[in-house]
Amino acid sequence: MSLAGKRFLIIGATQGIGRALAALVAGQGADLIVASRSPERVAKLTGELAATGRLTGKVIDLTDPASISAGMKAAGKIDHLAIPGSAVAFGSFRELDVADAMASMLSKFWGPYQAVREADFSARASVALFSGSASRKPIGAAALTAINSAVEGLGRGLAHELAPVRVNVICPGLVDTEMWSRLPNGQRGEMMEQARRRLPARHVGTAREIAELTLAVLLNPYMTGTVVDIDGGGQVA
Repeated sequence: MSLAGKRFLIIGATQGIGRALAALVAGQGADLIVASRSPERVAKLTGELAATGRLTGKVIDLTDPASISAGMKAAGKIDHLAIPGSAVAFGSFRELDVADAMASMLSKFWGPYQAVREADFSARASVALFSGSASRKPIGAAALTAINSAVEGLGRGLAHELAPVRVNVICPGLVDTEMWSRLPNGQRGEMMEQARRRLPARHVGTAREIAELTLAVLLNPYMTGTVVDIDGGGQVA
């Protein structure tokens, strides 16, 4: 279960869960490739992690098929692939523009679909896709529920078709990341505190906690075809 000498690609590595995963993997002897759609963020992250070992930055935009093709070709033989990054619009069924819903599906489903399809995997490689707890417990955003459910179905299908390459899906609940920075500080803090009181774990997840679980799933040779929930007990709240 060592990372030494393994090529590890993270698409969506410059924020949130992806950034936490990159920090966790860096320095463990892996040939780490960090990718996102923002050249500036990729450059910043590679500069911050440069002293930890073998590290490469790539620009991969999950909404751009040409960018995905070029990035996956440049990545070479992959041992571990994690795709936590996506751009998803939130909104109720009647309020969310159809074009925004379609763009969200492109980023979170079709982008990872193409990335996995074009990856050059080693014989015992592993993949972590990411859905979200709206697949289990709708929150008034039908498109998000559908997209997350589609990702989970894709993970199960790929685990069957790509074997012995292992494919699992991480399904986080509420995680306190930069995604919520668009909210005023007071509103964000109130939302997190309300969630903390509601959840059986009495705790809101952090990017680091999701990253630790993701790495454990990627490295466990007996896990494939699973959807792993990490939501503080949100499904039973």
